[in-house]
Amino acid sequence: MLGTIISAIVIGAIIGALARLIVPGKQNMSWGLTLIVGIVAALLGTLVAQLFGVATTSGIDWIELLFQIILAIIGVLIVSRMSAGRGRA
Repeated sequence: MLGTIISAIVIGAIIGALARLIVPGKQNMSWGLTLIVGIVAALLGTLVAQLFGVATTSGIDWIELLFQIILAIIGVLIVSRMSAGRGRA
């Protein structure tokens, strides 16, 4: 159980950081928020991969990872757009 939580945090941090590197421009979001976006994207990406019937392997599942990164990019875009809109009020 503890190992699952730690791996979700580590994978979420990596996926969130990759998404921030891929999204062009500056994102006004903290690293904590990046971590949360990455964790949510990792969990949702796994769920979507399972819904599409992508078999989970003991190694790296590249299709699942692709789903996770795409969802993290979408999450970073949404969060950065929401925080950019707050500053204009």
